[in-house]
Amino acid sequence: MALAYCTVQLRLPENGSLKGKRQLLRSLTQKVRGQFNVSIAEIEDQDSWQLATLGVSYVSTSGAHCHEMLERIVDFVQDNRLDAEFLDYTIEIVYP
Repeated sequence: MALAYCTVQLRLPENGSLKGKRQLLRSLTQKVRGQFNVSIAEIEDQDSWQLATLGVSYVSTSGAHCHEMLERIVDFVQDNRLDAEFLDYTIEIVYP
């Protein structure tokens, strides 16, 4: 069994409030959950209007499959959030 998690950092240059940030992130997280059936949540920068850090987790029998799925999710976020600037991401795989 493999557990993989990914952090995705975004900058929201046009955003002017926490309410706007929540709306954008709610839309994005719902799309990712619906498309990939993963756990996703905002994990850092909750008080910042223009920064967001999302955490995504995925469990599988194969580490390679976990990595592939998280790469697909990162690509999905880059392609579908044109109002957010993609800053960075990291992927970690754990074998418990």
